[in-house]
Amino acid sequence: MAADIKVPTLGESVTTATIARWMKKPGESVVADEPVVELETDKVTVEINAPEAGAIEILAEEGAEVEVGALLGRIGAAQAGAAQSESKKPEAKAAPAPTPGVKPPPSAPGPVPRSASALPAAAKMIEEKQLSASDIGAGTAKDGRISKGDVLAFVNKPAAAPAPAAAKAPRTPDAREERVKMTRLRKTIAARLKDAQNTAAMLTTFNEVDMSAIMALRAEYKEAFEKKHKGVRLGFNGFFVKAVVAGLAEFPAVNAEIDGDDIVYKHFVHMGIAVGGANGLVVPVIRDADQKSLAEIEAAIADFARRAREGTLKLEELSGGTFSITNGGVYGSLMSTPILNPPQSAILGMHKIQDRPVAVAGKVEIRPMMYLAVSYDHRIIDGREAVSFLVRVKESLEDPRRLLLDI
Repeated sequence: MAADIKVPTLGESVTTATIARWMKKPGESVVADEPVVELETDKVTVEINAPEAGAIEILAEEGAEVEVGALLGRIGAAQAGAAQSESKKPEAKAAPAPTPGVKPPPSAPGPVPRSASALPAAAKMIEEKQLSASDIGAGTAKDGRISKGDVLAFVNKPAAAPAPAAAKAPRTPDAREERVKMTRLRKTIAARLKDAQNTAAMLTTFNEVDMSAIMALRAEYKEAFEKKHKGVRLGFNGFFVKAVVAGLAEFPAVNAEIDGDDIVYKHFVHMGIAVGGANGLVVPVIRDADQKSLAEIEAAIADFARRAREGTLKLEELSGGTFSITNGGVYGSLMSTPILNPPQSAILGMHKIQDRPVAVAGKVEIRPMMYLAVSYDHRIIDGREAVSFLVRVKESLEDPRRLLLDI
């Protein structure tokens, strides 16, 4: 009996995915739980495993946009795969029946009807915005179809300048260039970050922190810490999470978000930690970071970093954050202005630790210094709150005893 391969539940607010690639050919034998198809969503890439052993039948092509629950293929007896291969011979003219929930990509070049020129999510947004696909023009999705990111870019673009008298000549490609389509994840990142700039009244405030106390504490206790907590390393990020949690408790607006005409205050901290993944930057979330120990936080961050490199983060781990931390210092950044991660209202940027001369008790000393940056939405967070929050983080890091004494 054949077993269906379907699109699983993809996580919060994710209803569609794109078939990135099939790992098996039609009719090829697979074993149970073997990865057979890779789906790309707005947030992460997901591998779908074979429900049982047998020959694979492919019902949805690479590049097709599929909905949750859509039928991708089947696993059956070897004969089923052979029959499918037979049906794919050139002389077979009959078109396959459409698969429910699957929107196949166009099979041949040519003009795309307006009704089919946009992906489902984009078509819905076009209807909501009372636009026409012809207003947007050619899209960036496969075969020129319009994606949700294309619609967002069209809606958010500034008013166009008057058209020149003569049309601009098409750009001549250079043989030394390589043109590659943006992945779904990269397009989503681009659209979300641009949307954050267009909707939030974003400002950034800076400060600097003397890392001497933290570095001395790590040097003294890192071996004992790792031994007690079974291999968990004592890094810097755990201290920053703890310092941020203390600051958020004192300035709750920094942990809040805007929902229509309401301000939603969160009495918990779900901390997003930006890490570099195989397909770009992702922000997995430490749930209830305010309730976790330093060792638990360090273990979670190390696990996120490893699985981001492997591409094995789960969708549910990438949503629901109330505040985020990003560390450009690991790449050598000395100072930057981080961009908000909507719907969050603030984000902390860490940077490279660098020895610099500073005045200490009237004398010039060389200290390991780090610039800190907090970008925030001025619609909800006043400048006084943002600056005071960052000063609170700085004070906690420069004297870690404050975190233990809750002062």
